[in-house]
Amino acid sequence: MVTIKTIVEINERIKQGKAVVVTAKEMTKVVKELGAEKAAKEIDVVTTGTFSPMCSSGMLFNIGQTEAPSLRASKMWLNDVPCHAGLAAVDGFLGATEMREGDPLNKVFPGEFKYGGAHVIEDLIAGRTVHLRCESYTTDCYPKKSFERDITINDLKFAQMWNPRNCYQNYNVAVNKHRDRTLYTYMGPIKPNMKNANFATAGCLSPLLNDPYFKTIGLGTRIFLGGGVGYVIGAGTQHVPNPKRNEKGIPLSGSGTLMLKGDMKKMSDRYVRGNSLLGYGVSLCLGVGIPIPVLNAELAQFTGVSDEDILMPVKDYSSDYQNCSPNVLKHVSYAELLSGQIEVDGQKVETHPLTSYHRSLEIAEELKSWIEKGEFLLTEPVELIESY
Repeated sequence: MVTIKTIVEINERIKQGKAVVVTAKEMTKVVKELGAEKAAKEIDVVTTGTFSPMCSSGMLFNIGQTEAPSLRASKMWLNDVPCHAGLAAVDGFLGATEMREGDPLNKVFPGEFKYGGAHVIEDLIAGRTVHLRCESYTTDCYPKKSFERDITINDLKFAQMWNPRNCYQNYNVAVNKHRDRTLYTYMGPIKPNMKNANFATAGCLSPLLNDPYFKTIGLGTRIFLGGGVGYVIGAGTQHVPNPKRNEKGIPLSGSGTLMLKGDMKKMSDRYVRGNSLLGYGVSLCLGVGIPIPVLNAELAQFTGVSDEDILMPVKDYSSDYQNCSPNVLKHVSYAELLSGQIEVDGQKVETHPLTSYHRSLEIAEELKSWIEKGEFLLTEPVELIESY
């Protein structure tokens, strides 16, 4: 496909206030009305957005040496949620799904999972106080045995979100064919006899569905992350580069994922929320927006993806998912899911989203505003994400 513009050229247009920026939802209409060739000439950037639970997220932080004698923390807690301290003297990592010590978990079923790592992350970003506690086996250079105090995010020397796996490119629609038992899953509670179908994606707004072959996304791509600026640092930990696709290149199952990072001190709790999933655990609802530069007609066509184009696999979580079966009951379009009802095995099934479409669109609009104001420039990836 012939390139008609470059990222350097688009950035110059952004600096001059001349860049034409549209959201992915708007681009669907543009491509439909003008065609891909003309749309590529007229549109410079398409902004995407999603606000959805993303379990594989966390916080890398450093508490600093605050007072003598010095400390080498071998164990750390934030609001009684255990952190991984096996990094260096006062470095720690807090996983979003880690639970507060003493939580009954699923011993009282279904567990409520009221507070975990994701809630700590939200509290810090919101400017709330959390309690830090450390223990050490002590060494000659680090003689302090323990340390604790109340802190805010401003007391941390370093606080960044480091997320191993975010922004799934397509995902399952979860149903439960079991006759009499509700399933409590990371997709939320799924009622027996297919009384509901839960799904999680932002459809035509979804970042990786607007660049399905990762033509513009890779190491160093600047993004909207949690209300601040973040970066892509590689493929996610369950990245699948070669999924089955439909005729428009859209994957037919969960496939591409991203590893992301961003400065938590510049994020907003509007786009970072702890989420308790009944009977399952804790997750982090996170806002991500990725700008797609429209370099040619091919990318214009991809960013013109519609909700009707996106086909999602319906899977039975009472059997097939648990047993790692590749079986798919059927594929349904995102447009069908948004209608509130799908048909599976001749049965009408109510649909329920885990992703906030409203806030996903808000993120795309916010990112669009940053670019139009010249506050956000695009980056040329050092290395593209693998896809074929």
